[in-house]
Amino acid sequence: MNANKARGLIISLSFLSLLVSLTVKIPLLSLLLMTGCILLAVLVLYQHMGELCDIPEDHPKRKVLKAATLFNVMLLVVCVLCAILIKTGIFNLAEDGEKYFAATILSAVILFGGNISPKLPFNRYTGLRLPWTVTDEDAWIVAHRILGYLSIPLALVYLAGVPVVKNFEALSLIIILLWIGIPGGLSYWFYRRKRKGKI
Repeated sequence: MNANKARGLIISLSFLSLLVSLTVKIPLLSLLLMTGCILLAVLVLYQHMGELCDIPEDHPKRKVLKAATLFNVMLLVVCVLCAILIKTGIFNLAEDGEKYFAATILSAVILFGGNISPKLPFNRYTGLRLPWTVTDEDAWIVAHRILGYLSIPLALVYLAGVPVVKNFEALSLIIILLWIGIPGGLSYWFYRRKRKGKI
């Protein structure tokens, strides 16, 4: 399968997942079908990463992309399994339990993403994909280095704030906005200066 067919299949499976979420009214069945579509899309991405990203098979950065893809799959499977266990009544979480579970998932994403982001090669599939980071490799590098530097401090602030801050959703939103907004804004500033010839 060439890169265009793989790309088309990934997009089709993603839209199918969205269509299932909108049309299937049985929550558990909808969740399972959506997960199946997303897992198939990620499998296609994993199998055709070289063709899609123009990275040779033996290149060390290809392993980083595969590790990020496997982390995404693992995270999706854990979340879906937990949702199924909770929906079927096998596993119950108290309100604080849900908050700490969500905080654990978000912290894992921030820490893993921060650790791997400076190592990610310039590509269109995995990483901080903004219009300026996917068109300019230097802006990509700036964004992902900043993302790496911010991750541990933001995760620590977040984990320290979860038991203290009453509005958990607002805390989570602020941390996500800072984690994405600061590297996104600074890389955009860098990109604009570079285009104007000031860098």
